[in-house]
Amino acid sequence: MRCIKINPADNVAVALTDLKAGETACGVKLSTNVPAGHKFTLVDLKTGENIIKYGFPTGHVTADVPCGHLVDHNCIATNLSGLLEYSYKPDFPATVPATDTACFMGYRRADGQVGIRNQIWIIPTVGCANGICSTLAERFLEEIKGREGSVDAVVAFPHNYGCSQLGDDHQNTRTILADMVHHPNAGGVLIVSLGCENNQLDSFMELVGKVDGSRVRTMTLQKIEGDEVEYGLQQLRGIFASCSGDTRESVPVSELKVGLKCGGSDGLSGITANPLVGEFSDWIVSHGGTTVLTEVPEMFGAETLLMNRCADKGLFDKTVALINDFKQYFMASGQPVYENPSPGNKAGGISTLEEKSLGCTQKSGKSAVRGVLKYGERLSVRGLNLLSAPGNDLVASTALAAAGCQIVLFTTGRGTPFGSFVPTMKISTNSRLAALKPGWIDFNAGVLAEDASMPEVAARFRNCVLRAASGEQVNNEKNAWREIAIFKTGITL
Repeated sequence: MRCIKINPADNVAVALTDLKAGETACGVKLSTNVPAGHKFTLVDLKTGENIIKYGFPTGHVTADVPCGHLVDHNCIATNLSGLLEYSYKPDFPATVPATDTACFMGYRRADGQVGIRNQIWIIPTVGCANGICSTLAERFLEEIKGREGSVDAVVAFPHNYGCSQLGDDHQNTRTILADMVHHPNAGGVLIVSLGCENNQLDSFMELVGKVDGSRVRTMTLQKIEGDEVEYGLQQLRGIFASCSGDTRESVPVSELKVGLKCGGSDGLSGITANPLVGEFSDWIVSHGGTTVLTEVPEMFGAETLLMNRCADKGLFDKTVALINDFKQYFMASGQPVYENPSPGNKAGGISTLEEKSLGCTQKSGKSAVRGVLKYGERLSVRGLNLLSAPGNDLVASTALAAAGCQIVLFTTGRGTPFGSFVPTMKISTNSRLAALKPGWIDFNAGVLAEDASMPEVAARFRNCVLRAASGEQVNNEKNAWREIAIFKTGITL
C-alpha cells in the first residue's frame, strides 16, 4: 500500500511512502514528488476551496492546485477563528461491556487505588530544595543496591516552582505536587521543604490530606540541625521498610487508568498510531477501565466531535467551557488560537490545526465522554475523560499522570525520548522512526501502513500495554528519563 484515501468524502490522499512525479497513486498521476505522510490532491482545487481529510474540512487552499499535486502548509490556510457557539447533538454508540476478562499484575494500595510500579519518590515543595532531593535519590539508590525488594526506582522530581508565584500558578504547583503524593505508583514519598517558601509545608500537607505516615514522610531543611542529607536518608530508610515488601497481585483492567497523548506528530499519526490507541481506548473502556484525552488546543477544529460524544448535556457544557476557556487563554495574551502545527508537524505532513486535531482526537476512539476534568483534578469517573491541559508534551503528560493515570501512551511520528513521572510508552507512527530510535520507541504502529491488519496489531499492542502495567519497563524507564513540568500562566515575583 503506497497511499491512502482515508474517507470516501476526501479530496486528498496521503502518501504512505515517498512518491515520485509521474507515478500513478490512488488513481491519479502525480505532477510533483510527495514525501511520505504528505497529501496530494485527487481533484483540481480552486483558490478558497476546502481541503477535505478524514471526511472534514481541514483548511482551504490559498491558490489553485491541480489534481495530483503536493498540497501542504505552503498553500493551505486554517479556517479556525475565535470563540464559537455550540449546540449539543448527541452522537455516540452505546458502550457494549466486554464478555471476556483481562488482568494485569498490580499493587493494591491501602486507599483502594492500584499502582503499576512500586517506587519511592522524593518531591521538593520548592525549587530551592532540588539539589538536596537529587543527592538523596542518588545516595539512597547506592545504599539499597542489591536489596531493593519490590522497590523498582527511587526518583527525585525537581521543578522550578513553589515560591515567587501568585494566584493560579501557585495553586497549580501545590495541586500537582499533592496529586503526586497520592499517586498509586509511589509506594512511598519523601516531601522535602526548604522552610521559607510560599508553599509552606504545613499548608501543603493540609491540601494533601490524609496519608499513611509510615510511607509519606516530610522534612524541612532549615529546621534540621546538622547533616540534612543524613536526616533525609533516615526518612528514606523508614519509607523503604514500609514499602519494599509490597507484592503484585492479579488485578482486572477495570483498575487501569491510561493517559492518551501525542507529540511530534506526522501525516501518518491519524492513520496508524492514533487509531491504534483509539482501538485500545475503546477496548479498555469496554472492560470498565479509564482513559484520558488532553492537549485541549489540539482539539480545536475537532471539538464538536468530542462534544457530541458527551454522555449528557452537563458534560457537553463542561466540554464547551474546556474549549472556550483555552481559547480565551490564548486571546487574553494576544495570541491566535490556531498558532499550530509546529515546524516538525509541518515537515511530517500536517498543514493546519484542524488536520492535527482530527488526527489527535482519534486516540479517544469512539466511546462516550464520561468525565471532564480541570487541570490538576483527579479522576473520579470510569470511562473516557477529557482533561484541561496544554499541548506541550511534558506539561500535558504530567497533568495526565497527576490525574491518576498509571501509564501514558504517547504516539509520535518524529520521536522524543522524554518520560513523565509514570511509564510513558512511545508508539511510532512509521517504521522508519522505530528502526532509527529503538531506544525511544516501545511499539511500532507503522506496520499498519504496510498492510498489517488492525485486529492483529491491536491485539499485540494490548499485550504490550498489559506487560508494561505488570512491571515490564518501557524505554523512558530503562534510561531513567523521568521528569515533571507544571503549567504556568502568570508572572514570577
